[in-house]
Amino acid sequence: MFGIVRPCTHRLSEGLRTEWMAHLCGLCLALRADHGQFARIVTNYDGLIVSVLTEAQTGAMPAGRRTAGPCPLRAMRTAPVAMGEGARLAAAVSLVLASAKVRDHVADRDGLLARRPVAAAARRVAVGWDRAGARTGAALGFDTALLVDAVDRQTGIETLAGPGTPLLTVTEPTETATAAAFAHTAVLAGKPQNAAPLAEAGRLFGRLAHLLDAVEDREADAASGAWNPLTVTGTSLTEARRLCDDALHGVRLALREVEFTDGTLVHVLLAHELRRSVDRAFGTSSCSHQGLEVPEGSFGPPPGNPYGPTPGNPYGPTPGNPYGPTPGGPAAPPPPRPPRDRRGLIAGCLVWAGLACTCQMCCGSYEDPWSRERREAPCQSCGDCCEACNCCGQCGEGCCCCGDSCGCDC
Repeated sequence: MFGIVRPCTHRLSEGLRTEWMAHLCGLCLALRADHGQFARIVTNYDGLIVSVLTEAQTGAMPAGRRTAGPCPLRAMRTAPVAMGEGARLAAAVSLVLASAKVRDHVADRDGLLARRPVAAAARRVAVGWDRAGARTGAALGFDTALLVDAVDRQTGIETLAGPGTPLLTVTEPTETATAAAFAHTAVLAGKPQNAAPLAEAGRLFGRLAHLLDAVEDREADAASGAWNPLTVTGTSLTEARRLCDDALHGVRLALREVEFTDGTLVHVLLAHELRRSVDRAFGTSSCSHQGLEVPEGSFGPPPGNPYGPTPGNPYGPTPGNPYGPTPGGPAAPPPPRPPRDRRGLIAGCLVWAGLACTCQMCCGSYEDPWSRERREAPCQSCGDCCEACNCCGQCGEGCCCCGDSCGCDC
């Protein structure tokens, strides 16, 4: 699972969480249906945005959902999943961009890919993904050659880049690829007037994806000697952050020009969660409500005279019958235990693997893989003041409290 937009599910409202999972699972199942089980490995968080954009322009329809069977990644539960052209386009784009990621790792000789036999096998897989994505794209009227050409140009640009090369020259191929994918969602939705602003939003999203990947890998690339655009071009983190902030603002401006039937999830992902992705990469926070407000006098003496007499008679008789059976004590019968539908060892292990792989055991609440009891994850601090704000865009009814990261104009 890769991608820059990785929302903690407990930050989303119940409805948005269901929608987000529907698109994620829909992308995974579209990959399996069109390209086989192995293709599901390229399921990613950013690819589902293509599916979300398509549905946001047409509106959710009953024909766009189906109930999928139990899956370990959903704690062996059924769920509604997105289907249709949006999910298939997301699958085609994910395959082509995943092949680009594989080629990038091969060129950088990362890990096992430094060995020639492994690198050769990875190249064959990447070529197969390119062809598979091209077949699905052609069926949807989308020419994936634009993506492949961008990937091929990336290698040449990186070879020629050096100190003083503008950073945006290096990010251009990624911007071109994502702009084409975002714009084609308008074609699938039958709203060609949305193509231009969506292309702009996609171009800036691609810039962010490239820059954030470079920022997150900067130290690791320096240690291993791998190619990194920030290091090679001599770009400082301050300049990279400025470019990211400009791209964030540009995405929001572009989305204002798009005619959505229901753009709530798009706004949450591309306005709020994209901002959090930038903050996460740079180790900063944009929320104005991070500090805890301690009430005045919290550490002072308790109200009243702490050495005064205790209210009432401390030596008086205990109310009720002190010699009667204590509620819940030995004399009282224990309450009956509710029946527990426990899973077996193997089924529980499969569910545990699914929860661990999808980070559900880190954020929010989850069902114990074996006992099915509700448990709280240790990572409860990743929420902030927004907490799945669904009032954005309704300025007349109030908006989020996220300071400059969300306002009535976002």
